[in-house]
Formats: sequence, C-alpha cells, structure tokens
Amino acid sequence: MHTVVRGAGTLGLAAVLLAPAAGCQGDSRSAAEPAPTSPVAGAAVAGLAAQQLDWRACPAPSTAQGGGSAPASDWQCATLKAPLDFNKPDGGTIDLALIRVKAKDEQHRIGSLFFNFGGPGASGVATLPALAETYSSLNARYDLVSFDPRGVGDSAGVKCLGDRAMDASVAVDSTPQTPAAVKALDDNTAQFAAACEHNSGPVLPYVDTESAARDLDLMRQVLGDQKLFYFGISYGTELGGVYAHLFPKEVGRLVLDSVVDPTQDPQQSALGQAQGFQLALDDFMKACAGQAGAACPTGSGGAEGTAKITELLQRLEQSPLPTDSGRKLTESLAVTGIASALYSQLTWPALASGLTEAMQHGTGDTLLQLADALLGRDPQGHYNNLNAANRAISCVDDRQRYSDQDVQQQLPRFRTASPVFGAFTAWGLTGCTGWPVPGKADHPEVAAEGAAPILVVGTTGDPATPVEGARTMARQLGSGVGVTVTLNGEGHGGYNTGNPCLKRTVDAYLLDGTVPADGTTCS
Repeated sequence: MHTVVRGAGTLGLAAVLLAPAAGCQGDSRSAAEPAPTSPVAGAAVAGLAAQQLDWRACPAPSTAQGGGSAPASDWQCATLKAPLDFNKPDGGTIDLALIRVKAKDEQHRIGSLFFNFGGPGASGVATLPALAETYSSLNARYDLVSFDPRGVGDSAGVKCLGDRAMDASVAVDSTPQTPAAVKALDDNTAQFAAACEHNSGPVLPYVDTESAARDLDLMRQVLGDQKLFYFGISYGTELGGVYAHLFPKEVGRLVLDSVVDPTQDPQQSALGQAQGFQLALDDFMKACAGQAGAACPTGSGGAEGTAKITELLQRLEQSPLPTDSGRKLTESLAVTGIASALYSQLTWPALASGLTEAMQHGTGDTLLQLADALLGRDPQGHYNNLNAANRAISCVDDRQRYSDQDVQQQLPRFRTASPVFGAFTAWGLTGCTGWPVPGKADHPEVAAEGAAPILVVGTTGDPATPVEGARTMARQLGSGVGVTVTLNGEGHGGYNTGNPCLKRTVDAYLLDGTVPADGTTCS
C-alpha cells in the first residue's frame, strides 16, 4: 500500500493512508529549532505580514485541490505571499491559497478560526466548505478560515505522476513476497520520486511542517489576529503542536483532534496504525455480525472474519477482480479500500457491500470506489495532489530512511499486529527511500511551555491515530498546556461525529474560553 503516514486522515474527503515520504538539502536542524533570523530576514517577514489580501468570490476547486463545484457566494478566496525559504525570506515567495466565510454574529466576533484537515496533503480550500455545516456553531463568532498548506493543492502544489501513471502506481503489489516483486515495488517508488523531482524539484526542500507553521503565523498576522485560534485534525494536530512550540505566546485557543503521536518515528507510527486499523476492522466485523448475522461477509468476525479477508487478498494477489470501469481491483487497492471505509462508521455499510461483492460475486466496484476516495481519484480518472503532497511533506519532515532489509526484519511484528494491514504498512516505510532531498528531524518538537491551555482530543476506536497519541501529545506540550478529552467511540475525528458531549466541550472552549477538566471523557 502506498499509504500510511504519521497523520493519515482528511476526514470528509477521505484521508490518506500514504507511505512516508521527503527532505531538505544538507539541513540537519531539528524541527524544534527556530529558523535563524537576521535583521534583513526579520524585515522581509514583517513586510509580508503587512500585505493586504484581495478577497474575491471563490472559483471551483482546481484538479489539484480535488475538483467539484464552486462554494456558495458567502465564501471568499484570496492568495497570500509567503517566503519560499524562511531562512532567506527575501529570496523569493510562493503563493498560498486561502478561503474564509465571515462570522455570522459580527457584533460578537472573536476572530479567525483556522482549520487544517490533515493528510498531510488535504486541501483546506476544498475541504472547509464541504464540511462547514459541521462547524456552523463556531461560525457564529468566528470567521472560518482554511488554506492549502505549502506543497498542497494550489499552494505551490507538488506535482509527480500523471493520471495514467498514478493508476499503474497505486495498483502495484505493495506486499512483495518474491525478489521480483520487491524490485517492482522499489522501481515504483523510485519512479514516483523521480517524477516529483522532475516536476517540483525547487519546492521539495521547503514543504516541511515547520515552514507551514510559520506560514500559519504569517496568516494570523495578515488577518489581524493577536492570537492564533486553530482547529487541527489528524496531521493538523502535528502542525498545531509545532506551531505551539515555535510560537507559545501567540497561542490563543487550539483544538487538536485525532492526534498524531509526536514522539514516534515512522516505524513506530506505522506499527501503531497497523494495530489501529486492525482494531477498527475487528469492531466493524463485530457490528456486522450483530446486525446481519449469517449474511455478514466476514461471518462471526474475529479470527474467522480476518481469515476470510486475508483469503480474499491472497486470491486478489494472483487474480485481480474486474470492475465496471474496466480497471482491476488488485490486492493493494482492496486493502486501501478497506482502510478507507474504516475512517468513519458512516462508511461501514459500504465496506460490508464491497466485501460481499468481492467474496460472493467476484466483482470489485465498491472496494475500488472506496480506494479511489482515499487516494484522491475522481470518477473521471483525475488525481488531486494528495499523494504527491503527502509523500513530499512526510519525507522532508522525517529523517529516517528504511531499506528492504529493514522492512523484512520487522515484517513478523507487523503481521502479528495486523494480518490484514501489517505487511502493507511495513512496506510503506520504504516510500522515502531514494527521495531527492533528506529529511529534517527524528520527530516533531511540540513542547510549548508558557502557552495557553490546548485541547487535545482522542477517540478510543480511531484507526489512523490511536488514542494513546493524544495522551502523549498532551504530556509533550507540557504541564498545564495539554488538556485531554477522550471520546469513547469509533472513527477518525471526534468532533465531526456530532457527539453532543464532545461538541459542547469543544464549543465551550472555543467560544467562551472554558477549559474542561483534564481527563474529561465523552461517550
């Protein structure tokens, strides 16, 4: 599977389960260390902070952003200029795409509430309008604002393979069991990296999370907010934690929902995701057996259900299934489709249908559609830049590079963690091998001593960011800063489930500044 990185997840648009991927030439700074500044550099950033944005009616999202229709007329879009390299802010700029809808209650407006929906690689410009109803209570007193982070969508979006080449790439066997299959996977990884370097080489060293956090502070200043108000989901929690580390005094009210564990290296994160997706799959199978009984495609669930799925995947490795589109459902695409459906209980019925189709009718349409949603492919065959951005951002952040031998040594642990997802997440670790620029740090730094309290939300059944990550993030932010709230439930993303207790807790914090007791639990 080309998937599974430290913050896989883009909520409504289907998160990424994308393999880790890229870095910055000869730069061994930790993400903890602020970029060196000089009087000239400071003046250049100050000049950009004084820029005036030209807010206009929004066009339809571009292909890179995911396509679709233009948002309603109350949405406004603008372009903000940011330094390509914050170490040399007078050395050239990039354009960052922004979107907003103004607060409904102007008289009691608090400020701008910035959103990052994860990935890394999700277009905030496309995602926020699609999910705005979820955040309507917050729109009363906040301008809701999102953006395409650098390297994403229309913000100097990283370009790699074309659509047909992507179709071939995502179908490659991602659990190789022969030397020839290992070579094919390695060649596929090398071709992807070479295409990224050819099409986007100049920006690849500068799409790191630290630079995105500095962009976020520049946006805060340009929009006139004294403090940052922020809602980060999945990878967006890592971005928020890095921001808090770099700018603790500028933290206003931050919500980190479905939290990436900032202490884990890519291997630990991938192993945790294998366990998390297996847990979610087990929960799905239990619910399916309880509702459908003998009609459930995974039987009684548990070991029986897992065996049925692994048998299906073994058959697909030898004989991919046909679909109405003419494309084939390969083993890799099937696992990606299964993972896609586990991000939310709302898509569990589609997973049951897809498994029934594949197991009983020999067709792969539904699982392929689920895989396409996760991989950012539209019905016309066009890919957004989710895969490319995900790999580029992950690889520039993460210093680690894993060999085939490293993976083979770890395979038993991964397969024990998940018979369905283990090998896929393990082989995904090679996604950054051979990337054209080195990675920056072993893990992100998020310690934020002196920052205002930050709400850290974890969900017990989250497949992509296991709940333990929220507790670790809270500890790393520091005593009196990280405040944990746990939702007993399923899916990736807590607030978007609509759980009344969690919604009340988060709204009270963002709208009224009411900080809940650390360790608050919602069911």
